[in-house]
Amino acid sequence: MKVQLEKTFPMPASADTTWQLLQDIEAVASCMPGARITDRLDPTHYKGTVAVKFGPASLSFRGQVEVLGLDAASKTLRLTGKGTDTTGTSGASMDLTGQVQAVDANACNLVGTSEVTVSGKAAAFGGRLMNSVADQLLKQFADNFAIKVKTAQPPSANPPQEASSPAPAAASPEPGPADPAPLNGPALLWAAIKDWLRSLFGSRTQRR
Repeated sequence: MKVQLEKTFPMPASADTTWQLLQDIEAVASCMPGARITDRLDPTHYKGTVAVKFGPASLSFRGQVEVLGLDAASKTLRLTGKGTDTTGTSGASMDLTGQVQAVDANACNLVGTSEVTVSGKAAAFGGRLMNSVADQLLKQFADNFAIKVKTAQPPSANPPQEASSPAPAAASPEPGPADPAPLNGPALLWAAIKDWLRSLFGSRTQRR
């Protein structure tokens, strides 16, 4: 089963700052809930894991990521990933393209297009529910990535303080995402089901 997605997320930093971070595959992976890069084989090949927690039980997925292209002129990253769970009952592959589009000196958009293919037990969710699950995952990723780019934005890019204002006390840097905790499977699935139900009943209401 295949799921295709295209999403745009606003980022609170310049296009140059966001693009610089997007090229750091380890940093990008750390923004995905439950994901971790475990081994860098070379500049374009990585191994990693994704941990999913269902109550007292935990599942671990192992996979590989390959960077297919980095285009600095268009600020575009393309990569593929594939993996299976440790029991061999589910598998997934992904083709992802991410592009940074400037808005102004302190803001940009991160535009992502992806095609995800799932097999085994994971495919039992069905296409519409898988879309909702993917939407929830991408939203959590974008929120974490936005924190990282905001922290990385050079101070000089921020608007200057008025001369009459007292100098503020030095603030602690805004923390980035902590080491990834296992992905909360039931919470993610429940959020996806609610989105799916809203779209289902919304469509029925419009047809009346």
